[in-house]
Amino acid sequence: MYTLIKAPCISDDLYERVYDFCKKLLTLPKPYCTIGLDYAFRLKTERMTPGVLYQRMVISEQSLKNDPYPYQERVFLFADPYVLSKAVCNALVMDATAAQMYQNPRSCMCYVIIRAVQAALGEDCDVERLQRILQDKPTEEVEHCFRQVVAAVECTGQERNADRGQHAERMEKIYSMVLNSSAAGGSSPEELQGTPLPSPNISFHLWTDEDQLWKELALFVRPLSQPCEPDCLSQELDNFEIQDIVSDCDCCEQTRFSVLSTDSGIERDLPAASEELPSPSATEVEHARLQRKGGIKKRTFPLESMAFLQNSCNGPGAKNSEKLHRKSGSTAVPVPHLHRLYTARIVVLGDDRVLGQLAQAYYSLRKRETRCVFLTPRLNLQFYYIPVVEGQQGTWSTEDDTVPSQMELCKLAVYLGRADPWYESNINTLCHMIPKLATMPSSLSKLPMADSFLIDVIAYYVRMGIQPVYFQVYAVKILFSNAAQELAEDVFLTELSAKVQDCTAAKDHMQTKKKTMLEVPGADLVVRYRKVLLSDRKKEVAVTLRSTGLVMKAIPSNEAEDLMCLNVNITEVVKTSNLSGRLFASAANHIRTCNIRIESKEQRTFTLCLDKDFRRTYTNVVGMEVSPCPEPSYCLQKTMTTRFSLHEPESVGLARSIPKSLLLPINTFAGIIQ
Repeated sequence: MYTLIKAPCISDDLYERVYDFCKKLLTLPKPYCTIGLDYAFRLKTERMTPGVLYQRMVISEQSLKNDPYPYQERVFLFADPYVLSKAVCNALVMDATAAQMYQNPRSCMCYVIIRAVQAALGEDCDVERLQRILQDKPTEEVEHCFRQVVAAVECTGQERNADRGQHAERMEKIYSMVLNSSAAGGSSPEELQGTPLPSPNISFHLWTDEDQLWKELALFVRPLSQPCEPDCLSQELDNFEIQDIVSDCDCCEQTRFSVLSTDSGIERDLPAASEELPSPSATEVEHARLQRKGGIKKRTFPLESMAFLQNSCNGPGAKNSEKLHRKSGSTAVPVPHLHRLYTARIVVLGDDRVLGQLAQAYYSLRKRETRCVFLTPRLNLQFYYIPVVEGQQGTWSTEDDTVPSQMELCKLAVYLGRADPWYESNINTLCHMIPKLATMPSSLSKLPMADSFLIDVIAYYVRMGIQPVYFQVYAVKILFSNAAQELAEDVFLTELSAKVQDCTAAKDHMQTKKKTMLEVPGADLVVRYRKVLLSDRKKEVAVTLRSTGLVMKAIPSNEAEDLMCLNVNITEVVKTSNLSGRLFASAANHIRTCNIRIESKEQRTFTLCLDKDFRRTYTNVVGMEVSPCPEPSYCLQKTMTTRFSLHEPESVGLARSIPKSLLLPINTFAGIIQ
């Protein structure tokens, strides 16, 4: 399919063979039928309007201004400077900069013109002559010709009964007009090049700020229209957020007055008698009649705003959301009148620690959009993941545990490689290749026009990876030993690790007192969880055991574990007896659950680490509760429903179509092969 987009002329026989193959895929289960339907639609459109797929891809990726097709796309490369070395980050910056250095809007418009004429006319088009003429033309004339070509191609593409011969006649007129408008001659043949597919607009970002993802997307959707500092715009966007949409929030307890509200006429809405001002003069009374005051602003929730949020929830509906652990393809029905003109393709490079930051940023973005819809109506979000591992520094481990291997740091990539073999052969192979490429001497000075291998692979991935795999984001509530310390809340995507902290006070006490009995390792924990059953029935279980630590893994270790659940491995301390006396051994206690609560019965606390990132470590913890992270838009819709109808079911109205839990979609080529 990628070759068909890039090639200028394809024979009708090859089109028919590929189209028949795509139609045969429709009889197979997902994701084959989904991919076959999408590619069959593309092939049919390309055959009726040759060159339309190439034209739309270049226009959207390069943000070429035109009226018929106003869509824009951008690729955002995000890398954590702590996870990746400086050499790797510099290599990525150089490749992204070099890809944009030798392509400009003028050259991209010439590519679109040449490809559209060549695809429509075939051998009747003199490509070299057309290219020389376009190179000699002023930029204004090239833009005029570009707009004519785009209008002609989009006009044919939008017609129901499109005629390929009529489209060829339109392109023939434009081609003849360009040839007749300029004399023969021009640039030398050595300066001529082919008609490549330009690299997408790629920007590289170091992930140093928690809200950096939202700010970059906001600048992409609403760029700087005036020469002002980016900090001013960021402050303006921060002020744009509305904090009191949900009245049940703690931040909404104080009264808010609106200057633009109309007097409601209700007595209780009027100010108290003690607050009334002295009698104004006649002029002030006359002026006051033209003002709006005294009322309370009515907070409304437009239906379209909730539809935007509903359509942006990339995941299956709320019904039976706990049966399947991973799902591919989107089952949400798009709203016909909602058209997102912007597409942001977020490419994350690193290991599971970077994915944990992505889950945090995505949850923060969804919560911010629920409070005030800003990006959702305009922006379509696509997430991509490229595993990169080069060192083991900064990993969180105990003295007894070994340093996590590279496979342990890329659990999600390993799972995607098993689910999608094409992802395994094209993307997972970059895990060790990118650090090696960063240490090689650069060849940009010798071959400045040479394409970068890494940029080509990223471009192929973001263009053809259209099948998302949904991963559950889990929320954790953390209770500390200090009663004055507030309850902490966080999210994780791949793993939560906990280990019992050493009790130093007890050790000091034992040094002064004769040790009469063997100290028992670990701490007594009370574990309450909801057991996962194949029958989808709920079973609450409560156990008390002594443990030295535990690990909660959200990514299945094999394909057989397909239930949406956490695999909790608790290291239990078991007493054993032998001839030399009583000893203690460790035993693995395996639990599969969706919701779990753990509390320590002793003074001993334990340490939490989220997504294998020691920077996200919590100490002095005495209790925690882990459950699927709720979708903020579902919580808002549920609050709105129960506010006016207390006796209604839990999920009514739009809440039925909004997922209950937050799912993070990672795009692959084929999704889950079922």
